Amino acid sequence: MKEIKIGIIQQHNVADIKNNIERLAENITNLAQRGAQLIILQELHNSLYFCQTEDVNKFELAETIPGPSTEFYGELARELGVVIVTSLFEKRAPGLYHNTAVVIEKDGSIAGKYRKMHIPDDPAYYEKFYFTPGDLGFHPIDTSVGRLGVLVCWDQWYPEAARLMALQGAEILIYPTAIGYETSDTDEEQQRQREAWTTVMRGHAVANGLPVIAVNRVGYEPDPSKQTGGIQFWGSSFAAGPQGELLFRASDNEEEGIIININIDHSEQVRRWWPFLRDRRIDEYGEITKRFID
Repeated sequence: MKEIKIGIIQQHNVADIKNNIERLAENITNLAQRGAQLIILQELHNSLYFCQTEDVNKFELAETIPGPSTEFYGELARELGVVIVTSLFEKRAPGLYHNTAVVIEKDGSIAGKYRKMHIPDDPAYYEKFYFTPGDLGFHPIDTSVGRLGVLVCWDQWYPEAARLMALQGAEILIYPTAIGYETSDTDEEQQRQREAWTTVMRGHAVANGLPVIAVNRVGYEPDPSKQTGGIQFWGSSFAAGPQGELLFRASDNEEEGIIININIDHSEQVRRWWPFLRDRRIDEYGEITKRFID
């Protein structure tokens, strides 16, 4: 049985970037000492979620890859002997920026990176102002703990992204995330949104016969412009098995550092029972690449 011990860090971020990084390092160390082999961080984990407003000064938060963060987390990975999935604001060139997940191997090297492909643009989530859509495609990243299908936040709503990762041999789907409630929504609407978020990724697990890990931030972050009431990030980080079964779901309002045991070999058995990949009608899917079929 191939089992991976996966650590997830659901954290509430503050304006002090140094404080955020120090707490992440402390939690990474704690999870590694408890036996985690793979540790997954939330989306844009070094800072507050700066996309609530369109502010050119926020581009100062971006950094090159390789750069300071890959060096810092790389050294941590090497010292602790763990693989770390990070999420960074990448400065590729002047005026060209991406929302990029970087996977750090346990020897401290960069195993690979994924640039977020689907970029939202909604009130309090003005990501198109900051991020150019990714151009690296949907490709898993090979590591010492397995082949990781790393996607980022808004990608989680798109079954095509999960499928393409699965078709290239991903053993697990991973989603660093930053998503929360609009404070003006009713309690009922907020819960519908949170459950939809969980359900769609559990669907990706079922449709592809793969485990899914989603790691979200938690806590309230104000809107600097005061045009909205800010975002209450709903946490609820979770792990689902290849039949969509919930293996763990974190609190919706507390920080957590948890280790989840994932049996990678179980996916093989599930795919034998439910051979969805065998029965795909690939000869009839050509129009899926169209924006809309009139």
